[in-house]
Amino acid sequence: MPKIETKQLIVKEIKEKLDKSKSVVLVDARGLTVAQDTALRKILREAGVDYKVYKNSLMDFAVKDTAFSGLTQYLAGPTAAAFSYGDPTAAASLISKQLKAMPKLEFKAGVVDSILYDADGIKAVAEIPPKEELLAKLLGSFKSPMAAFARLVSAVSESKGGGPAETPAEA
Repeated sequence: MPKIETKQLIVKEIKEKLDKSKSVVLVDARGLTVAQDTALRKILREAGVDYKVYKNSLMDFAVKDTAFSGLTQYLAGPTAAAFSYGDPTAAASLISKQLKAMPKLEFKAGVVDSILYDADGIKAVAEIPPKEELLAKLLGSFKSPMAAFARLVSAVSESKGGGPAETPAEA
């Protein structure tokens, strides 16, 4: 297969990943050992995150005219891309957790829900808990005041009548 056709297939592959992605995180993985790189790939793959190194020029062609076009300015030097399809913060969170064990791994930039973040911004995004955890906390905060109100009403009812309030069916 001629070289141009091979490049076109790679650009098409990247575009397909971008179309499905909720976020893309770019990292500089220069200096990682083979064992560290393999471990990182395994962790990301198990979480449903695609992680691959592409040539910057091919990434540049693929991101043009997409929500990820802001990444172009960060496509210099060795670049690996992590595509997250489910939880938008998954790739950033998983990579962030590996930074201590892999100090040579560095964030470059990322796009999460069509918003471009630099390295510091992606580090902040990585600290955001998953959607399910945030929803659980929100529901817990709703439940707590309602439970306290119910206990208060029950206590007032018991103090006025000497026992639990009767419902109309019991009367």
